[in-house]
Amino acid sequence: VWGNTFHQLGRGAADHLNKGESPLAQRYSRGTTMIPVTTFADKTVAVFGLGGSGIATAHALIAGGATVAAWDDGEAGRAAAEKAGIPLVDLNTAGWTKFAALVLAPGVPLTHPEPHWTVKRAHDAKIEIIGDIELFCRERNAHCPAATFIAITGTNGKSTTTALIAHILRSAGKDAQMGGNIGVPILALDPPAKDRIYVIEMSSFQIDLTPRLNPTVGVLLNITPDHIDRHGTVENYAAIKERLVMAASSAVIGVEDGLTASGNACDEVFHVLDNTPDRLALAFSRKRAQTTGIVYFQAPILTRAFPSGANGCFEETLVDLSSAQTLRGAHNAENAAAAFLACELLGIPHDEIGCAIKTYPGLAHRMEEIGRVGNVPFINDSKATNADSTEKALLSFPAGVYWILGGKPKEGGIEPLRPYFPSIAKAYLIGAASDEFAKTLEGHVPYERCVTLDVAVARASADALAANLPNSTVLLSPACASYDQFKSFEHRGDVFRALVTALPGVTPRGKA
Repeated sequence: VWGNTFHQLGRGAADHLNKGESPLAQRYSRGTTMIPVTTFADKTVAVFGLGGSGIATAHALIAGGATVAAWDDGEAGRAAAEKAGIPLVDLNTAGWTKFAALVLAPGVPLTHPEPHWTVKRAHDAKIEIIGDIELFCRERNAHCPAATFIAITGTNGKSTTTALIAHILRSAGKDAQMGGNIGVPILALDPPAKDRIYVIEMSSFQIDLTPRLNPTVGVLLNITPDHIDRHGTVENYAAIKERLVMAASSAVIGVEDGLTASGNACDEVFHVLDNTPDRLALAFSRKRAQTTGIVYFQAPILTRAFPSGANGCFEETLVDLSSAQTLRGAHNAENAAAAFLACELLGIPHDEIGCAIKTYPGLAHRMEEIGRVGNVPFINDSKATNADSTEKALLSFPAGVYWILGGKPKEGGIEPLRPYFPSIAKAYLIGAASDEFAKTLEGHVPYERCVTLDVAVARASADALAANLPNSTVLLSPACASYDQFKSFEHRGDVFRALVTALPGVTPRGKA
């Protein structure tokens, strides 16, 4: 009964936006391979930041009839734009009063540690400052509001949850377009159509640049302190994250991890939405709680529990995760719970969701098994760029961990990971964080300064095989940014993959 009820509620959350497609949307869906931004037709738009999303934005604006003035502080960005046929205008010397808007790349500071110079110029000219997802929202609203839009945010787990939702929907035969902060820039996806579903990962930077954000389903996984240098305080960071679900027709919220100085932000926003008429909010947690309809994890089962009668409780088994090998650990159970609820809201049957979760291939660079030498798995968790994310990995392996870590350190280092030191057989330090991390590990975990990743992989492999323990694991989970030695966490993970697949006797597991 409850499953059918939630299916109907989910259909309603999507269907109330079903106002049909305009002729323009129909034309887009038949032949265009990007989303032309027609809402700025015949206007001049400044675009700053010419990475992948910036170039896609410029192309989309031009295709929609706008004049683009594109610029980047770096020569590499400007060269890439010129190669892509994007017109460059030096925004340092441009007259800003002719611009209708500044479209800013999410990596460019909007408020902290201080506004970028282009932001100051835009404020002086009294023009709006927006991002590429805002342009998508305007196009969707103007031409095809029936296109379902799922937006996912959180400090950790965004990419896994986004990819898992897209996998479930595609397994159910849906046209699921995945992008945003993961993979493809949003404006490089196919144009809005009433049977098309957008599954979009959003960072706090992207939310901050999307004032008209209005997803069909908003997913808030968790909030833990991060990016304070860009938002000033954790309260500001949390408020930006909360905007995504507050603006959604239906919300899925993880109510356990929302810690700020003023309380649990995630739990608070859930209760606000749960008590708002005509809004549907669903909750999940790692542990059972007396919240109506909550989904929780009791290894290896995802279960929905809700009160029944005065003191009773009814429970519904949703899916057994024991065979979902790419979703190890309680943190991934939370990601699976979020994906389950989001897809349930869209009317996907429980059995189809459960089957798809078990066939999820995993996400590259996030708890990705690269291969095995004997019984020793090599795990690529390069996406773990902070201690909170690495904590999730260490929780998944209770003993025998040969841990490769380091890079460009973040505030707090690995101090929060002390409770997990007993599970670490040995640590292998690389990059700029080596001295700081060595001090934290001293006297608690054997460690070796390896400087570079190739040395760390060789030493960790040799030690794990020599130990011949039943549950040894070589884990790359750096708890650091990658920029001291690598271009990105993806680059770091790709190098790790190449090093592991070159080991003698390795059985590769493929690329997720």
